[in-house]
Amino acid sequence: MTVGQQRAWREHWPTLGKAVSELDGTLDADAWFGRKAPVVLEIGSGMGETTAELAKREPDVNYIAIEVYDAGLGQLMLRAEKLGVDNLRLLHGDAVVLLTEHVAPDSLDVVRIFYPDPWPKKRHHKRRLIQPEFIRLVASRIRVGGSLHLATDWEDYAEQMRDVCDAEPLLRNVYADEPGGWAPRPEWRPVTKFESRAEREGRVSRDLIYERR
Repeated sequence: MTVGQQRAWREHWPTLGKAVSELDGTLDADAWFGRKAPVVLEIGSGMGETTAELAKREPDVNYIAIEVYDAGLGQLMLRAEKLGVDNLRLLHGDAVVLLTEHVAPDSLDVVRIFYPDPWPKKRHHKRRLIQPEFIRLVASRIRVGGSLHLATDWEDYAEQMRDVCDAEPLLRNVYADEPGGWAPRPEWRPVTKFESRAEREGRVSRDLIYERR
């Protein structure tokens, strides 16, 4: 980690963060944030470029981000500090463990998974996050009427995401009638440096938005 990221961990983690491995029982978001509000969970916040901006724009939601990389969480805390974000909390650890052991069914309003690791080599596709069992778990934690939003710039991964989510009975593709089932790119989702690089390299970003039945 950089010096700044290390400082962010020292100064902000005790207030903003929790390790999944240290959670005891079901996570009480209302108590953690000190208020009752819709809960957004972002899985894999990376270096926090999108996360901090979205949390800033959505002050009326309780925004939770989970990430496995220390440096990413440190950078996200720096971004949140710069933007004056106070409706953001961070989790360090495995999203599967979090959802399985510490998130109640039907409790999340929105789940976002933006640009997960594409594992582009075919022999590594089994390592991709978006698999039927994982999506079944995610869907079960979203309240009825809530949403799951995914995005990727890898065409074959986008198609895998769509096929897996279309096959999940708890989910309905909001844009099923659109060509390919792709959602229009939301104007509110910030364009990150990774998305800009993908465009330069000729890869098109695709969004998928599902509603919990």
